[in-house]
Amino acid sequence: MNNGKSIFTRYFAICSAVILISFCCLGTVLLLVSSRYFLDEKKSLMLKDAKALALYTQYKMLAEPDGWREDVREELKTYSIGSNADYMICSDDGFVVAVTGGDVGDVDKGILKGFDEEGAYIYDDLGGTLGEVCHIMGVSFRANGPEYYVLAYSPKSEQDNYTKNIMEIFMVSAIAVLLVVMFLVYFATLKLTAPITEVAEIAKKLGGGDFSVTLPEYTTREFNQLSEAFNEMAANLKSYDTMRNSFLANVSHELRTPMTSIGGFVDGILDGTIPKSQQGYYLRIISSEVGRLTRLVKSMLNLAKIEAGELEPNKTSFAVTEPILDTLLTFEPRINEKEIDIRGLDVQRINMYADIDLIHQVMYNLIENAIKFVDKGGYIEFNFAEDNDQTTVSIRNSGEGLEEDELPLVFDRFYKTDKSRGIHAQGLGLGLNIARSIVEIHGGKIMVKSVKGEFTEFTFNIPKNEKNEE
Repeated sequence: MNNGKSIFTRYFAICSAVILISFCCLGTVLLLVSSRYFLDEKKSLMLKDAKALALYTQYKMLAEPDGWREDVREELKTYSIGSNADYMICSDDGFVVAVTGGDVGDVDKGILKGFDEEGAYIYDDLGGTLGEVCHIMGVSFRANGPEYYVLAYSPKSEQDNYTKNIMEIFMVSAIAVLLVVMFLVYFATLKLTAPITEVAEIAKKLGGGDFSVTLPEYTTREFNQLSEAFNEMAANLKSYDTMRNSFLANVSHELRTPMTSIGGFVDGILDGTIPKSQQGYYLRIISSEVGRLTRLVKSMLNLAKIEAGELEPNKTSFAVTEPILDTLLTFEPRINEKEIDIRGLDVQRINMYADIDLIHQVMYNLIENAIKFVDKGGYIEFNFAEDNDQTTVSIRNSGEGLEEDELPLVFDRFYKTDKSRGIHAQGLGLGLNIARSIVEIHGGKIMVKSVKGEFTEFTFNIPKNEKNEE
């Protein structure tokens, strides 16, 4: 037996994986967005401060040609504290005039040429001057002749620390949310898969022969549809099991009764209990019972062949009244006993293209059914129709008739219309089912109609040739 993963495990694992992947994607997007946001904001602030410092330094240089340096250094410190960045002012030859954040060496003049009055951004360490790679925003200005540069710079490590702090906050929040979501998903999955587990348990009981079990109604539409279909199947199985048990009981009865009669009469003849003058009478009864057993076995064999798809009709052309007359002769004692009036047989020859043996069984089953339910002194009427495509036969008997709700069921296997009335206990409930199967094998159709308290009529048609049958 394959003990694979349960639906609960698979569904929970899939939901968990989707949630984890979603959080990972969200974290990646947050990392990229926060890093970009930090850089854009930093660049904007450093450019603004660099331009402001350039104007301030230019003003001081012009106003105090000899004493501007100390004021500018203090201003640089103020801006550095406010923007959390470092600043330097250098001349066009790379000499650093003022700087925050510790002494640095001279700046490569070639790098300085890349800055102008509007400001420019580079990601560099100024040729090793800063000691680490930084985000640098530079602005040039002139005062008292030479060109000077204000450089604002922020280390890459500061951006990394900012991103790290953002991700730490995200991870703590994500873990908290993830635990809550996983908890909810667990119980949602448990609730969602509970009906499936219940169906499996009920199915086991059903497989064990307990047909009384049913599934409840569910709030989910799909599971409710499954519940309705399952309960309908269970009801059908229960009905089928009941009919099967009845069938087995009927088969036992149908086999035991004639075999008991045959055994009793044979023993009576052998031991002399039955005198020789009456042996012929009882031998005819034995012959009748043997014929009854033969028909029963034949019906069972045909049923098995029909189910296996092995029953192939051997078609020939014959007079449709031929199997009818043979069958009526078989039932002559019962016809006389019930004083049945046989009608409709005085017709011209009508041919049928079919397997005569199989059609004989159809006629036998339909006539036996008609004799069983015809009222005493009633009639059985035959009607025939023929055209270029098919031959149609109708068998009507007077009598009690069928209820409207019985009509769709009469051809079902094991169904017995007389069961609720407690009469005509003989029979297996197979005759009409076998008749329908034989007619359908020939490509024809069989139907029934009835008027309660008046009559019941079975009508079937058989195509005349292979072309019509297809």
